[in-house]
Formats: sequence, C-alpha cells, structure tokens
Amino acid sequence: MSQSRRMSLAETLANTGSGMLLSWLIGLVVYPLFGFAVHPGQALALTAIFTVVSVARGYAWRRAFERLGRS
Repeated sequence: MSQSRRMSLAETLANTGSGMLLSWLIGLVVYPLFGFAVHPGQALALTAIFTVVSVARGYAWRRAFERLGRS
C-alpha cells in the first residue's frame, strides 16, 4: 500500500521526535565527557538543529524510495 506524503511526514516526525528527548538527555551526559561544558538550553538547541535536519533527511529519502517503488 502506498503512503501519502502527509503520512510520510507524520511517521518521520514521530520517529525523530520520539528520539529528541533521549538525545537531549544523552547530550547532557556525553558533551561533558568530551570536554564541552553545555547548559541544558544549549544542549536542547543542538538537539533541535540535528532533529530538524534528521526530519528533512528522513522525509526526502522516504519520498525518493516511494518514487522508486512506483517505477
């Protein structure tokens, strides 16, 4: 069954968004291990940037493979 563009975006947002909180919490622990002192707000900003990039990337790949599947 084919997936609509709206559902592709919803799936990608749910998948990526569910990892955002976990990534933020891990960042608060991992960044200091590498010598980067980060404030929780800074860690959240970095997480948000990576999340936006991830959503766009996931959506683009899903649409590309959807097109390939129709050929």
